[in-house]
Amino acid sequence: MAGPRHDPSLYRDRDVVPVRRALVSVSDKTDLLRLAEALSGAGVEIVSTGSTAATIREAGHAVTDVSAVTGFPESLDGRVKTLHPAVHAGLLADLRLEDHEGQLQHLGIEPFELVVVNLYPFVETVAAGAQGDDVVEQIDIGGPAMVRASAKNYANVAIVVSPQSYPAIIEALGQGGTSLAQRRELAARAFAHTAEYDRAVATWFAEGTLVEGTDLPQHLTVRAERLAILRYGENSHQRAALYSRTGGHGIAQATQLQGKEMSYNNYVDADAALRAAFDMVLPAVAIIKHANPCGIAVTAPNALDPIASAHLRAHECDPVSAFGGVIAANRTVTLKMAENLRDIFTEVVVAPDFEPAALEVFALKKNLRVLQLPADWRQERIDVRLVSGGLLLQDADRFPDDIESVAENWDLVTGERPTEDEMQNLIFAWKACRAVKSNAIVLAKDSATVGIGMGQVNRVDSCRLAVERAGSRAAGSVAASDAFFPFSDGPQVLMDAGISAIVQPGGSVRDDETIALARERGVTMFFTGERHFFH
Repeated sequence: MAGPRHDPSLYRDRDVVPVRRALVSVSDKTDLLRLAEALSGAGVEIVSTGSTAATIREAGHAVTDVSAVTGFPESLDGRVKTLHPAVHAGLLADLRLEDHEGQLQHLGIEPFELVVVNLYPFVETVAAGAQGDDVVEQIDIGGPAMVRASAKNYANVAIVVSPQSYPAIIEALGQGGTSLAQRRELAARAFAHTAEYDRAVATWFAEGTLVEGTDLPQHLTVRAERLAILRYGENSHQRAALYSRTGGHGIAQATQLQGKEMSYNNYVDADAALRAAFDMVLPAVAIIKHANPCGIAVTAPNALDPIASAHLRAHECDPVSAFGGVIAANRTVTLKMAENLRDIFTEVVVAPDFEPAALEVFALKKNLRVLQLPADWRQERIDVRLVSGGLLLQDADRFPDDIESVAENWDLVTGERPTEDEMQNLIFAWKACRAVKSNAIVLAKDSATVGIGMGQVNRVDSCRLAVERAGSRAAGSVAASDAFFPFSDGPQVLMDAGISAIVQPGGSVRDDETIALARERGVTMFFTGERHFFH
């Protein structure tokens, strides 16, 4: 049976709690003196540690060293400062209970009503490239203990973990104290703060505890913060929200410069567009519908406006499907490209930057969503996908920076070695097919797609779809297949349409049949030895 001190009837209401004593220990000194001045002006006793105490004292404010409270000096190079009953009893005492209040008086311990703590810069230290003991020394122990103790006791203590909360605390000092609702909100932030800190520490340790034979972590912790509630998910009956992963630098962190709110599908398509456009080294544009490209192109040689040229060439691949598409550019969007889009219904345009004049043109299209990528945007190194009961993790499917050198080692299984221009077309098509849902077939000419077959349950249907969309443009184009041809019927469709060369992984038990057909038709064929499925 629970003892009397757990009897709910003994708890006294504590809505507004005056701040008489504050424990302040911060590594981030932003606005510290502003807070210290407000605390001193309100007659609050400030108890502090190490450099925090020195900073407050040098500014002319009275401060009590924590060692004076504990009767124990800071020791072990600062590893032990606040881990003491004289501190934690003052944090954890529930003063709604007479028993707790009496125990504090018996022990001669004063309670705290405010705790201001932020933790050692562990994440920043790791990001700076530190290793080993230099990182270990930035694992805070006393800080999280104080934060968690204070947050648990939010009924009596306000816990502050960020300078962003200082203004609200300063305002509360002038209003007689912190409210219960305010303290509860601060506690929620505090527990999220320590959870994220522990996640970062656990991730760092996990990187040193790898699965044998791989560079994938034994343990994986993902932390994300909700940025926005979306109108709905893929369909109107589904709830949806956008979350920002800690340390993320992708489409979720893009800045929306104008237009309607982004939808779930807008984000999915925009991310797919980035995948396609940023595989290219030259100025490139990708147009996406339902996570599949309906056009990818790089700039024409000697174009006066390279990114505008890339867009026009991508649009020409499938103008019908481009209606209502999502566009990504891997260069600054220019006025000319914006003018090209003036009469084309487009859902989203995403790019690293935009010329001011281009934004003026876009402003006339009120519903057009314009997204600017974060300055540190880069393609992810790891892909993560949720499945029921767990998740899948894999290395991101990326092309090497020296793809041209890699292509020199492709296996030429039939036909003559292409000219330099033809080889560039094959490389372009090979890159483009990575952005197409499997089974993927890409027809390309002059480093622009002219026909795309995607998402079919057999490869020959993808070949037919690509040829049908290309029409007469198929003649003289090159073809790329994301995986091998299981039969020669797919290549037969492509060759009948007049393609001049094929690049594919090879590896089918019927490769000999496909090679024989290509030799008979005078078509050049390369095997790469590597596939690019995209499910």
